[in-house]
Amino acid sequence: MKKTFITLLLIASSLFAQTKLLIYMDLQQTDHLKAYGITFNALKEGNTADWLLNYRGGSFMLNYTDQLAMKCRIKGVAFQPLSNEEAAKIYSFVQSEDQNMDVVRLEKAPRIAVYVPPGFQPWDDAVTLALDYAEISYDKIWVEQILRGNLEKYDWLHLHHEDFTGQYGKFFGSFSGAQWYIEQQMLYEKEAKRLGFKKVSEMEKAVVRTIKNYVGQGGFLFAMCSATDSFDIALAAQNDDIVDKMYDGDPPDPDAQKKLDYSQTFAFTNFKLEMNPLVYEYSDIDVQPAEIGEQKNDYFTLFDFSAKYDPVPTMLTQDHVNVIHGFMGQTTMFHKKLIKSSVIILGERAGTDQVKYIHGNYGRGTWTFYGGHDPEDYQHAVGDPPTDLSLFKNSPGYRLILNNVLFPAAKKKEQKT
Repeated sequence: MKKTFITLLLIASSLFAQTKLLIYMDLQQTDHLKAYGITFNALKEGNTADWLLNYRGGSFMLNYTDQLAMKCRIKGVAFQPLSNEEAAKIYSFVQSEDQNMDVVRLEKAPRIAVYVPPGFQPWDDAVTLALDYAEISYDKIWVEQILRGNLEKYDWLHLHHEDFTGQYGKFFGSFSGAQWYIEQQMLYEKEAKRLGFKKVSEMEKAVVRTIKNYVGQGGFLFAMCSATDSFDIALAAQNDDIVDKMYDGDPPDPDAQKKLDYSQTFAFTNFKLEMNPLVYEYSDIDVQPAEIGEQKNDYFTLFDFSAKYDPVPTMLTQDHVNVIHGFMGQTTMFHKKLIKSSVIILGERAGTDQVKYIHGNYGRGTWTFYGGHDPEDYQHAVGDPPTDLSLFKNSPGYRLILNNVLFPAAKKKEQKT
């Protein structure tokens, strides 16, 4: 009788022991951004995690250890220890047919690269701010590393706010006399010459071709702000000179617009170039401030996808809110009429043709474009101070960036799209 009692006691203790750790991601989470870092680094240490899509804001379930619990406490990340029985109930609920939820296994931390020029300031790019705050490791790479084939070392690539057309952001009209602009142009021209290119625009074309090939072979690409539309414009203008003489020393092709090849682009089609070199805009892809209106009314809405049948866009839109305050950039949003029909729209301004967040496939890989510069700095200007993410640790706009960082860790067979 005594032996039976001890056996029952052991069974009960195993049921109610802390075997799982739930990092919930709803409004009760104290630091959403560092929660991604906790999960990423658990994967990096050889552990697995489950992403509970649409459950409490897209929560993470990991195996419980005292060390993991301590890390959460130190980083200020809220969590809940669970017994086997409690965890089983959550899994059963999430996977039930009547819930728009699902479980995606995260298996291995992706190897991350950020494409940035030498000497860049971290606050010039929201993604590096997010990665640094969440304590997610990454490598910085630039032109030479890309053209040498170093991308094969990485699973995920982020494009810093680059101008892939070779027009230095089209800042000539406003900043051509500024020391930072002069130094930037000298840096790019020196790099182009060193690598054997006659001009910067030709170097940038080689870069986008290489990145496109990287995606086609299975890479994950994420870009924000001007790295979105300028990337596609450079792809369309591979056999075209669209750059004026103050940028590359010779005038553009007068038939440049007619020679664009939209079949080469990831996202956009039928766009019209802005050929005036003094106008701070690349094309009509970008939504203009006058079209957006007042800041207080600038919000975009995330689409609601089927977690069980569309896990990829569901992962990319996990958040604790589905309406998010907008933010501007050199490329703020995209006109829907210029987006290819094959592209998945993840977030847009309801009732308008203004699209904020898009995703698509190319070959064996994927790309995601996110308009705007900094989700917590509405109208970031050159020289503005860095955003302190400790003041925005629950930022829904920054969460979208970090969804993209974890997305490549998902077990492939779970991706049904």
